[in-house]
Amino acid sequence: MRVIAGEFRGRRLISPDNYDIRPTSDKVKEAVFSMLYPYMDCETVFVDVFSGSGGMGLEAISRGVKRAYFSDQGKDALRLIKDNIKLCRADSRGVILAGDFRSNISRLPEKADIFFVDPPYADGYILPAVDAILDADKLAEGGLIVCEHDKHERLPEDYRGLRAVKDKRYGKTGITIYAVPSEEAQEEV
Repeated sequence: MRVIAGEFRGRRLISPDNYDIRPTSDKVKEAVFSMLYPYMDCETVFVDVFSGSGGMGLEAISRGVKRAYFSDQGKDALRLIKDNIKLCRADSRGVILAGDFRSNISRLPEKADIFFVDPPYADGYILPAVDAILDADKLAEGGLIVCEHDKHERLPEDYRGLRAVKDKRYGKTGITIYAVPSEEAQEEV
C-alpha cells in the first residue's frame, strides 16, 4: 500500500495486519483520483468516511487538498490512520474523527467538497452515509460523493436530489460518483 502521486508519491504506508481493514487497491485509487482531478485544488476539503488505513485521505493530501478528515470507529483503524498521517508528516492537514460515521459527519466543522464512502461491503452503509451527509448539510456546493462498493451492487441513479454522474467497475470493485445536477442538467430532464 503506497501513495501514488503528489507530494508523498511512492511513500509506503503501514498496512493493516488483519482483514478487518480493507484498503482501496492502488488500481482503484488511481482511477478514483483520475476522475476527481478536475474537482480538486488547494481549497478542496476531503472526507474519508470509513477511513480504515487512511490511504485515500493521504492520497488526497498528497495531491494538494487543503484538508482531509479521516473518520473511523475501530481502534485498530484509528491507530493505523494516526501512524500513517505521522509517517507522511501530514498532521497539519489531516484531522481524525473517532466514532460512528453519522456522528463524525455531523461533527465536521465545515462543508466538504468530496466525500469518499467505502464501508465494509456487506454492511449496507453506503446510502445511510449519503443520508447522513445530506441530513447534516455537509456537502459543499458543487461537491461530490464517491462511493466504493462491490461490483455487483447497483446504487440508484438518482437519490435524494443527487445524480450518479459516474458508475465504473474495476475488477471486484464498483465506483459510483454522485453530484447535485446542475440547473442546465435539471432543465434537460
